[in-house]
Amino acid sequence: MSQAFLFPGQGSQHVGMGRELAEAIPAARSVFEEADEALGFALSRLMWEGPDEELTDTRNAQPALLVHSIAALRAIDGAVGPASLAAGHSLAEFTAHVASGTLAFRDAVLAVRRRGELMSEAGRARPGTMAAILGMDDDAVRDVCAEVTEGVCVPANFNSPGQVVVSGDEVGVAEGSERAREAGARKVMPLHVSGAFHSPLMEPAQRALDEHLADVSFSDPEHPVVSNVTAQPVSEGSVARELLVRQLTAPVLWSDSIRVMVEAGVDRFLELGPGTVLCGLNKRNARGLPCVSVGDLDGLRRLEEMLWS
Repeated sequence: MSQAFLFPGQGSQHVGMGRELAEAIPAARSVFEEADEALGFALSRLMWEGPDEELTDTRNAQPALLVHSIAALRAIDGAVGPASLAAGHSLAEFTAHVASGTLAFRDAVLAVRRRGELMSEAGRARPGTMAAILGMDDDAVRDVCAEVTEGVCVPANFNSPGQVVVSGDEVGVAEGSERAREAGARKVMPLHVSGAFHSPLMEPAQRALDEHLADVSFSDPEHPVVSNVTAQPVSEGSVARELLVRQLTAPVLWSDSIRVMVEAGVDRFLELGPGTVLCGLNKRNARGLPCVSVGDLDGLRRLEEMLWS
C-alpha cells in the first residue's frame, strides 16, 4: 500500500476547526500551543471561537490551516505508515513540507503568517478577484484568458477536469467570465477573495516572500513533495524554497499533481486538515482510489474503519 498525504488550502477554514483534536489528543493540543507561542497571540482561540470574518482574513486563515493540518498529522502518528508522497493545495504546500521535514513547524507558521500579510497588502494595492469556471477543459480556459483584451485574467487553479479558477483584476476577470460563458462553460462562479491569488498581481508579495524565506532553513524532504508549480516531486530543500516563492504568481497544477501521484503508484490518499475538498476533487482526479479526510474525531474513526477493512 502506497499512500500520499494531502493538505487543504484556503477556503477550508471554519470556526471550531481543530478543537476536537486538541481536546482529545495531547499531541495535537501541543501543536496549537506551539503555534500560539510562535505567533505571540492566541490563534487557537480565533480558530475555535471566531469570529468568522477574522478567521477568514488571509493573514489568519493561512497559519490556521497549516496548524490544523499538522495537528491532524500528529493525531494519526503511529496509526498509519509513512507517506511515499505529499502535496498541499496552494499555501498548504508549506504544510506538506513541514510533514516531510523540509521546514520546521515554527518557521512554517511564521512564514505563512507573513505570506498572508503580504498577499493581503498586495490585494489592497492592486485589487483583484477570482472566478471558478466549470464545465470547460483546461486548454479552453487558457484560450479564454488569452483572448481577454482589457485587464488581467489568468488561470490560477487547475483543480480537476472541468474545474478551473481564473484570477486577475476585476475588469479582466469580468471579461474572461463572459467569454467563458459564451464559449460554453456550464457555470461561472465569482469567488469571495481578498486578492488575485496566483496571478501577476501578487508579484510584490512574491518579492517580499523571497526575502523572508532567504533566512529560513530548508532541509531535503524525507519524502518527496509534489510542487504546485511543476506537478513534479521535489526532493531538494533548495528547490522547494524556490518553488514556494514562484507559486505565488504561478497556477496551481493540482489535477496534474494527483495524476503524477497515481502514476507513481499511490493507491490511498489521506486529506489532513479541515473539510473534505481534496477528497471531493479526487472523485475526478483519482477515480476509484480511497481518500479519507481526517480533521476531527469522526475523521479518525473513518480512518480506523479504512485501516481495518
